[in-house]
Formats: sequence, C-alpha cells, structure tokens
Amino acid sequence: MAKRDYYETLGVVRNASDEEIKKAYRRLAMKLHPDRNPNDKTAEEKFKEAKEAYEILSDARKRSAYDQFGHAGVDAGAAAGAGAAHGRGAAFTDIFSDVFGDIFGAGRAGAGAVHAGADLRYNLDISLEDAVHGTTVNIRVPAQAACRACGGSGAKPGTKPTVCPTCGGQGQVRMQQGFFSLQQTCPRCRGSGELISDPCAACHGQGRIQEPKTLSVKIPAGVDNGDRIRLSGEGEAGFKGGPPGDLYVHINVREHPIFAREGNDLLCEVPVSFITAALGGELEVPTLDGRVKLKIPPETQSGKLFRLRGKGVRSVRGGEAGDLLCRVTVETPVNLNARQKALLNELEQSLSEGGRKHSPRASSWLDGIKKFFEDLRQ
Repeated sequence: MAKRDYYETLGVVRNASDEEIKKAYRRLAMKLHPDRNPNDKTAEEKFKEAKEAYEILSDARKRSAYDQFGHAGVDAGAAAGAGAAHGRGAAFTDIFSDVFGDIFGAGRAGAGAVHAGADLRYNLDISLEDAVHGTTVNIRVPAQAACRACGGSGAKPGTKPTVCPTCGGQGQVRMQQGFFSLQQTCPRCRGSGELISDPCAACHGQGRIQEPKTLSVKIPAGVDNGDRIRLSGEGEAGFKGGPPGDLYVHINVREHPIFAREGNDLLCEVPVSFITAALGGELEVPTLDGRVKLKIPPETQSGKLFRLRGKGVRSVRGGEAGDLLCRVTVETPVNLNARQKALLNELEQSLSEGGRKHSPRASSWLDGIKKFFEDLRQ
C-alpha cells in the first residue's frame, strides 16, 4: 500500500515552517494517542503515520531528501518510525518523549536547553471599597531570579558547563528491555544534558537565586472575589536564559460590616423603629459614595426591600452599575420603663378594638392555623 504524502498526513503545506509542523504534529498526537483511543486500530495506525511524518519533516536533512526524492529518499531513515528497522515495538519508542515531552516540556532537554520559569500565585485581600473603586497596592513576592554572577548558567564565572558524557547532551538515556525501548531521564545530569564541574558560588550551580521583589499592582474598579490579575513576566525566572513565568494575583474581598455584594448589587440591612414603620418617615442610609435619603412609606412591614438604582457596583467588565438593595428590619424596642410599657398596653388595647384590620398578616396566619387543625379533626 502506497504511503501518504507526509505533508498531507500532518495537514500542512509543503513550505510550512518548523513551528507549524510541530504544532500540527502535537495536535494529531494528542488526538490519536493510543492512551486516548484504547483498542482503536485505526487511531493507532494514524498515530504511527503522523509520528513517521514528523520524524522526517522535523529533521532538516531528511526533509530535504524527502522534498527531492519523495519516500524513496528517506525510506531507510523512516524505518524507525514505521517499525521496519527495529521491529514493531520501535513505533512506540518515543511516544512519551514526543507527545508529552514536546508538549509539556518534559521530554528531551539536551545540552543548553532553556526552560520557561514557573508561574506564581499571590493571594491578595482587599476591602470592598477598594474592590468597587479600584486602587493600587504594593506586594512583596518571594521569587527566583536569574543569577547575575554566572548569567544563569550555574557555572563559576569564567567557566562553562560541559556536555554530559552519559547521554551525549540529550538529557535522556535509552534502555532496551526485550522488544521495548524505554527512554528515561539521564541519572547523571538529571535531564539537563550538561555537567557543572565548578559551580557558581552565588547560586550553587542552580543558575537562579532567591530574590524577593516588590511590585505595584493596579486593582481595577469593580473586581470581585475570584478575579485574578496577570502580571506578565513577573513569575519565576527561566532556566538557562528561558523566559520568566507570569504572576497571577488572586483577589479576595474581605467581608464588609454593612454591605454584602451579589453580582453588581449591594445589599444592606436597615433597622427602623416600629413607629417609623407604622407612620412612615425618612432615613439616611449609607452607600459607598456617601449618604442618601430613603423614604419609608407608612405601614412598611419588616423584610420590605427598597431599591436604590445605580448605587451598587459597576463591573470590571463594563456596563451599568448595579443597585443598592435596602432590606428593612423593624426593631422591637427594649429596656422599656413602666410609662412606656403602659403606653404600649394602651396602644394594644386600642388596636384590638379595631378588630383584625390593623394586623392583616397575623389575621391571615391565624385563619390558616385554624383551618389546619380543623382538617386534622376530619
């Protein structure tokens, strides 16, 4: 059966760049990997074809020969990918290094290989006021920076690391076990591909040193719990000249003594006397922008919710500001003297003479209780 064109197999044009070829292979490898497609022979064969195509097109010399002579120019070199030269097991020799190594950076390191620095997380507690209005804060982050003494190489200034003789600078060693060939991290250089005979005194051969730094973080108005701010390049320093990671500042808004936030709305409890609730009145209520007047209509019941438009939070993503929701709580008077108690008793007597019209909710509730017990007796 004739082999498919390698470019067609990977789904790239013939003048594709090395990076485009690598991306295409990664995509296919993740999709067709045997671990993701157990007992799927078709996926297994397509995975082998993609691997063979990548092994040829990722090698400049083999790619040139293939471009000139087609499959005839690379049959011998492609045998490892196809399983002809080293047996069927060789087709899966580099599954883990090619798929997981290339994609996640844990494969062949090689001498002088660079690695990106790790991302960092910083948990920042802020007040509700700062979350709503925005602010700028300074944070101190413990991080690793490239060693200035050795330039990040890990070797003493004036010296250089040498290629590891065990792995030849690949960072990996291959072990044959029966029909299977296993690739493992080199035990001598621990995957770096290099040996440092005279380590830098400042970083002890690590190439990086612990160096806390102070950063100014701008908190945009409207942030909420769980939001995060990315500071590009402020994470751990890269290894051997690799790019630094990023710093993610995770926002935690502290509990407020007056307001609670629900989305873009703010909620607060407003205690009122039962006199004000009964006769009506006007109260001053707080907002995060100052005080406003809240009109309490007569006969207001406990739990009544009043909405103040636009007095909430404007989301960090834009749009209209939310509302302030004020929930009225009718407060029962305490510490009454004899005169006050007498007046309340007189008021209660007067209200009872008017029948149920003064307490419609209580009357309705009592009617419901009466019906409940009547139903039980039937």
